[in-house]
Order: sequence, then structure tokens, then C-alpha cells
Amino acid sequence: MSRPTVLLAHRFPPENAGGVAALERAIRAELPDVRLDRATDYGDAAAKVPEVEILIEHRLDGELLDAAARLEWIQSLSSGHDRFDLEALSEEGIALTTVSGVHADPIAQHALGFLLTFERGLLRARRQQRRREWRRFAPADLGSRTVGVVGVGSVGTRVAELCEAFGSTVLGVKRDLESVPDAVEEIYPPSELHTVLGRAEYVVAACPLTERTRGLFDAAAFASMGPEAVFVNVARGEVTEEEALIEALGTGTIRGAALDVAAREPLPPSSPLWEFENVLLTPHMAGGSPLFAERCASIFATNYERYVDGDREGMVNRVV
Repeated sequence: MSRPTVLLAHRFPPENAGGVAALERAIRAELPDVRLDRATDYGDAAAKVPEVEILIEHRLDGELLDAAARLEWIQSLSSGHDRFDLEALSEEGIALTTVSGVHADPIAQHALGFLLTFERGLLRARRQQRRREWRRFAPADLGSRTVGVVGVGSVGTRVAELCEAFGSTVLGVKRDLESVPDAVEEIYPPSELHTVLGRAEYVVAACPLTERTRGLFDAAAFASMGPEAVFVNVARGEVTEEEALIEALGTGTIRGAALDVAAREPLPPSSPLWEFENVLLTPHMAGGSPLFAERCASIFATNYERYVDGDREGMVNRVV
């Protein structure tokens, strides 16, 4: 039986070291006999995609997808699937799998960095450094804080574990209450979101972007938070109504925000979020890790073997 053709597209998440070449090496190490080709640029991808059965991609546009006449399976290099037309893929019989889970450790570390920056007064320390001002002040302690994690999936679970290790009380919001990580002290359904928002000094958005979560953090959500609360978003920018966040920051409704994502990316230079002293911004890089290629290759190798064996239902992170 001949092996299926696999095309590794030219785009790669820029926050991860090594680029597409690193992923190619990692895949070949996992699957020495794979029939793998790598596109060097958009034109090369467009020329090769009509003949491939399996596509590994990051940010595939509609024209390339339309040209993929023999495509049977897309392995996305993203954890989310909100940019795909799932109904269209289903109608065409094209399987879609993601790399959900590979970002859990780096994003959780990033979120913890955000929390510690606020808790230990590092923003203030940086401002004093710029002024060459040596003035001691009292930092706080994360172990005395309550952290609300909205979306307790792989990322949210890891955030909870790291916060628990610091002694924080962790509250979680989760749709499926049947399986609750040990690190979450109290779990609530989405209908009780505002209960968590009212109790947490740090609110960490770690939920996927769906029609239910789009605009979840609106004016009412920020009004439910206390004036000492810090909002942390390592999910998707669209889960937040940005104007409501800007209003909450400007009026002192909340203490601050740490954002790895924005509703519109890149964040426009005109956005007021750039100007707030109590806002920490990073350019959608929380998931970056030097181990990304190896982690993705491991998921792809598992899925590839199951695909070849005809076990589509057993493929990891299968969405369609």
C-alpha cells in the first residue's frame, strides 16, 4: 500500500523557533518513511497543493483550500478551529485535527508571568528604573490571592496547577463539570461566571473562541470584578469587548489588564490600550516555545499512523 502524500505548507507560527524546517525535521524523525514535501512560499504551495492528500498548515487561505482537489485531511498547527468552515469541510469529507494541548505549558507560564508582574509590582519597578529612582515599596504575594480561570481546558488546567503551586485559591468556570482538575478548588458552570468574577483578584481568560464566548467579557463582566481585579487574556481577543475593557481601565473599575491577544491584530497604533500604565501587552506570543515543533510532530505522527490504518475516529484532537 502506497503512503499518502503530505504537504507541509510554508507558513509557521512566528513565535516558535526553528520555523517550518524544524517541523519538517521533527516529522521525519518521527516518521522516516513519510512522503513529505515542504512548500517554500505561497506560489510553491499553490503549485503543490492540488496533488496532496494530507496538508499540514498554519493560516491556510480559501484559494489554496479550493485548489486542494485531493485533500482528505488537514492537520492544523493551531489549537483553535474558529477560522475554519467546519460545515464545508464536513460536506467535502475532509478531516480536521488541531494541536490542542501543545500550548498548555508555555501559555500557562506566560499567564503566570503576567500575574507575578502585577503581584510583585514589576511595572512600578520598571517605571522607577526609567527615572533612576531607588524607592523601596511593599509587593504583594500570589499565595494570598484568588485566581478565577475561565475555561478549564488544557491551558486553564495548567494555569490552575501553577497558581495552586504558589498557594493561590483557584476558582474555575467550565462547561463540563464531570471532570475537574485537582488544582481547581471550586468549579462553576458558565451560568455562574459573575460569581467567579466577583470573587477573583485575577481573572484569566483561557476559553476557546466560540459563539458562546465571543464578547463574553463585556461591560457587565468588568462591572462584576472588583477594583483590585486584574484581567488576563491568553485566549482570543474576540472573547473581550475591547471598548468595555478600555472603559473599565479608564474609570478604575478594574486595577489593570495583561493581554496577549487583541480583537484586531496587530493592535492598531491608535488603540488606547497602548497608553495605559496599568496594561501589559505582548504580541500574541504566549504559546511560543522551542519545543513546539517536536510537540506538533508527535501529534501529527500519531494521527498519521491512525489515518493510514483507517482509524479516523481515533485521531487526536479531531474536530471534523
